[in-house]
This record gives sequence, structure tokens and C-alpha cells, in this order.
Amino acid sequence: MNVVILWHMHQPYYVNPLTKKAMMPWVRLHAAKGYLDMIDLVTAQPDLRVNFNFSPVLVRQVLELVNNEVQDDWENLSRKPAANLDEQERRHLLENFFKINWDTLIRPMPRYEELLAKRGASYTLAKLDAISRTFSEADLRDLQTLYNLQWCGFSAVRRFPVLAELKAKGRDFTEKEKTTVLDIHRQILGLVLGEYRAAAERGQIELTTTPYFHPIMPLVYDTHIARRCQPHSPLPSSFSAPEDVRAQLRLAQEQHERVFGRRARGLWPSEGSIAPEIVPLMVEAGIEYFCSDEGNLFKSLKHDPAWSHHHVEHLELFQGWRVRAGDSSIQALFRERPLSDFIGFDAARNETPKAVEHLIEHLKNIAKIAPEGRGVVPLILDGENAWEAFPDSGEAFLTSFYRALIETPELVPCRIGDYFDAHPAEVEVSHLHSGSWIRSDFDIWIGDPEENKGWEWLKETRSFLVQHLANTEVSAEVAEKAWWEIYAAEGSDWFWWYGPDFTIDTDFLFDELFRLHLQNVYRILGIEPPAHLDVPICLPSSQLGYTKPLRLLAPDISGETEHYFDWLGAGELDLTRQQTAMFQGDRIGQKLYFGFGRHDFFLRLDLSRQPEAITLRFLLPHPARVTLQKPGPDEVAVVFESSTDGVVFTPVHATGLKTHWSRSLIISIPRRLLHVEAGHEFAFFAQLLEGGLQRERYPERGAIEWSAPGKDFESEQWFV
Repeated sequence: MNVVILWHMHQPYYVNPLTKKAMMPWVRLHAAKGYLDMIDLVTAQPDLRVNFNFSPVLVRQVLELVNNEVQDDWENLSRKPAANLDEQERRHLLENFFKINWDTLIRPMPRYEELLAKRGASYTLAKLDAISRTFSEADLRDLQTLYNLQWCGFSAVRRFPVLAELKAKGRDFTEKEKTTVLDIHRQILGLVLGEYRAAAERGQIELTTTPYFHPIMPLVYDTHIARRCQPHSPLPSSFSAPEDVRAQLRLAQEQHERVFGRRARGLWPSEGSIAPEIVPLMVEAGIEYFCSDEGNLFKSLKHDPAWSHHHVEHLELFQGWRVRAGDSSIQALFRERPLSDFIGFDAARNETPKAVEHLIEHLKNIAKIAPEGRGVVPLILDGENAWEAFPDSGEAFLTSFYRALIETPELVPCRIGDYFDAHPAEVEVSHLHSGSWIRSDFDIWIGDPEENKGWEWLKETRSFLVQHLANTEVSAEVAEKAWWEIYAAEGSDWFWWYGPDFTIDTDFLFDELFRLHLQNVYRILGIEPPAHLDVPICLPSSQLGYTKPLRLLAPDISGETEHYFDWLGAGELDLTRQQTAMFQGDRIGQKLYFGFGRHDFFLRLDLSRQPEAITLRFLLPHPARVTLQKPGPDEVAVVFESSTDGVVFTPVHATGLKTHWSRSLIISIPRRLLHVEAGHEFAFFAQLLEGGLQRERYPERGAIEWSAPGKDFESEQWFV
């Protein structure tokens, strides 16, 4: 029986497109540990045949790092001499450089475990600054070194003996030794893709691909396809872009050919996500076969008229399939779920001989019932993350498993293309289920309010781009750059972290990157992005640290007779205590007060010095902005602008607007200018600008939000 192993390699696009910096280090670190290990283990078994799926967005990031087109933020921080680290950088080290498997990679290194104990296994952000001051220069240098050293896999240690020497030394590293580790990371990045190409060219592995930015193709084709498998989920208004699915496949094939020398024959659709509408587009892109999960096969057969009178046995899984959709057809394999999941989740918890025996015995039993000759078991899973749970990064397990596959007469490890060349699919399904490998639906990526908001904003931005290109003369180069940002925003990874399904402490970073791609569409066209794209999707306002107003305000706007009671009960945001500040030591804004009176909105911003300009951005209930500058000591230039779409703003003669700007900025804006009625949801944020760029933002993420007060507001909010 044929055994197909497909290792899926993928990382989201961590690059901030504005700064050209990778905001997370996982491409570099997985190259040093996983990607090199995996290809070296295969190369060591010349009779082995294995399949690897590389997402194009992962390949892109490897190339960008190798070609110095982007910088790795965490690498730069690692390279910085420990003596020169500022307070914010020390804090970042302590917060992030223990993000590695504690049992297999920290505790085996006494010095690393000592540093973890010094930081504390659990801690609060409020105490982190105090903790960081207990770390000496040598402590910080060892932390920088050990974190990157422990991400070096067994192949890296074998290829670069100095790594073994440094692991044996274990502590008191020099700056030169630290740099040596990071330089080796760079060397590995430069050679790893070539190793896979060489293995493919000698016929030992087959390389397949994924749509470029790893989108959920059925949802990009039309989000309402989700209704088939999630009939009761609330869905956003229909986003439908079949041409984008076509583009994601085309771009994937073009890059695959450039990097690996030929176009991919096979496809792992992102998250195994399939729908009948996608079949013609895969065929058009030159894809000969795809792979998905067994759940999607059995749901397909359940509703296929040709199979309605058959009792479907599980053994139907163990063969190649032809999938028909209209006039198009394509071949497919569907992953055997229990054994694939055993490798990914359970093998590390068992002794290697028992884990390998478990797999081989099950495969031999399947071989007894699988279709003779053309029987196949597809083992398909993540090829990166499972190995951190093994004490030896999976070396013994994979070596033993590969050897057992080769030496077991009933089993033949093979490449997928070779399998279909020898055994073209003889069975057919003409009713393809729409779903992913997770529960055979799309619930991870759509149906939750956060996820739906992401789709709505993607739809809005894409629609704006289409309309702008139709009505405005734009160069082909500019248009192409804008489309690339849309394709990046269609990636599945942003939606993975929205909603309640999964959460980590860097959710906000994925949210920020998603919104940056959307904002960049506007910036590339020379247009200021709509303000709502600056507001996080996954961060509720209750976490932003402000208090809401408790009474109606009536302050003196002249600034000359301001009293304490003028702003008593106002909403308040202490700007000196925001924890994510980029310029904490030189903060201009000190405190922000805000609230409504009977007829006006009031705001007071206390300043440590005068910025060049201040902009107030109003999101709800109606897009508007107020820009203030000081041409002279006693002058304030005010521009009030209103908008219907949050993109194009038109100046409005703002009668009744009053300002005073000295040590503090005080402003009152009539409610009618902001279209505010009692009970309306109201949202705004403020920006300080210098050199035309945002210097500070209040709040730093999100917006200040509350409901505009009605006539009974003060009695409802009564306080002493």
C-alpha cells in the first residue's frame, strides 16, 4: 500500500509593509530548527519519498530576509549589545524571549531555567519594569543568546559544530558568541530553499503549493458559501471575489516556478478548504490534484446522488478520487485523520519505539483492506510545530518512522504525483462538500462578530479600490501594489485569531497587520485611509484604560478662568500611563478630558510642549475630523471637515466651534456638526502630528467610545 506523507509548511505574513520589518521572528526561527531538520532527515534516507507543501507567503518571507529586503525586529534586538539596551527593549526581552517550549528547550539548559525563575514563570506587566532592573548586562546577553541558540535544531548543530560548543558552555556568553548564533541563522535561511529544490530535482520529494497568501478560497470566492456548512451562523454581507482566487493561484504558481524550477502539480488548499466553485480555478492554474480532509470526502459522498444508494465504508478513503464540478474535473486525496493527528499531537507523549510501532501496525492493517495496488493512506499535517514537543526535536521519532516505512514490505512511501501517474483515479464524486479540515466547516474564519467585521472592512476597501481604478487614471505599477495589499489582507491567518476560537497575547499584532494591509491600499493611491481602520477589531474599548463621562460639562473655553470643577465628571484618559507607548520618555500629551454638554462636545488635552498640529478623528455617528495648528503664539487655525464615506473629506464652515490653545488645548464643537443625537454611539481618537507624521495617538490603539447622553444623563449617573 502507498503511504503519502505531506508536510505543510506555512507562516503568516509578519512583515509590516510600512517599515519593511518582520514583526515576529518565526520564519527565521523555524528555518533554523524545523525546515533544515526536516529536509536533512529525508536526505539521510535515500530510498524515502516524501511530499512538502510550502505556502508561497512563507517562501516570500525567506527570500525577503535572505535578500535583506526586510529586517527581523527580534533579530535586531538580539544583535544589539546588552549594555546598550534601553528600558523598553529590556522589557521586550523578558516578555518574549521565553516564548519557547519550557520543558524541552528551557529546563534542559540550567542557565536558561535560572533566568526564567528570575523573571518568574508568571508575572504582571505592571511589575515587569521592576523585574527587568534586577537583570544584569550578563543576564540579558545570556537571554539573547540562549533564546536564539535553543532555536537551532539538530541539523544546525550538526552542520555548525560551534553551536554544540556554545550549548555545552551554557552561560556567560560574549557579544561575539551571540552574533555567531545569529549569523548561522542567516546562513541557514540562505540555504534551506535550495536544499528542498535539490531534493525535488533528484526525485526524492515532491513540492506542492498553496494559494499565495494562504486565503480560505471558498470564502474569498463568496463568503455566503459558508451558509452551506454553517446554516445558522450570522454571516457578513456577501464578499465575492472569484478573480482574487484566480490571482492567488496564479501568483503561487509563478513564484513556485521561479524558486523551485517548475510549476506545482499539486495543491494543499489553505486549511484544506474546498468548494465546487474552486475546482475550475485550480484546473485553470495547472493544478492536477488537491488534498483535503476525510470529513469533506464523507460529507461529499453523503449528498452525492451517485452514492445515495451505497453504504459508504471507511475504506473508500484509501484511494485516489476524481472530483467533478460542472465541466471541470481534478484528482484528489483526502487525509486519514486519526493517524495524521497522532503524529501531530500525540507521538511526542509516547516513547519513540511505541509511537512508531503504533503507526506501522495501523498502516499494515489498513493495507490489508485497502484497494489492492492502488491503495493509499494520506498522512497530512503541519510540518513545523509538532517537533518542539519532542526532547530531541523529533529526530529519533522521524528517523525511526522513515526507516520503518522503507523496511516494511507492505508499505511504499511515495510522492503524490508518482501515485497518480501510476494509479489515475477510478472513483468519482460529483457533489463536493464545502468546508475545511476543521469540522468540515469555516467557523474558525467567519460567523463571529470580529471575523465578520474583518470581512466587511475587506469588502469596503476592495470595493473602493475597484471604483477608484475605474474612475481615476492610475499607473499599472501603483494599481498592482494596491492589489497585492488586498491579496495579503485575504490571508486566512488574520481571521484565525479573530473571535473566541483561538487567542494569544499577540492577537493585537495580527489585527494590526490586517488593518495595515487595508490602510495601505489607500496610502498607495495617495489617499488618507478611513479612520475606522485605525481602530482594532479584537480589542474591546474596556481595555483601553479610560473612564467615561459621568456628568454634562460646561467649561470656560477661554482657558483663563478654568476651575477644577469645570472638568469634574469628564471622561479621562491618563496619557502617561499607556503601556504601549513608543515615546514614553518624551511624551507630549499628559491627560485627555472629554464629554458632552447640553449642546456641545468638549475636549481638553494637557500638553508638556507644543506639537506642530493636533487632529481629532470622529468615527461615529458620522465621519469627521478637526485639524488644529498654531501659526502664531496667540493664533489657532482650525479646519473642520466632514465625510460621507470616511475617505473623502470636505471642509465645512464650522459656526459655533470654539478653541483655546496655550498649555492645554480646549475645544468645543456643536453637536449638530458631529450629527450627534441622544443615545447615538460616539467614537473618536486624537493624533499629534510632527513633520506630517503621527507622533502620538490617544488612545494608542482603538477609539474612545460611549453613548451620547440624553436629558436624564446626570440623574442616571449621579455621584458625589
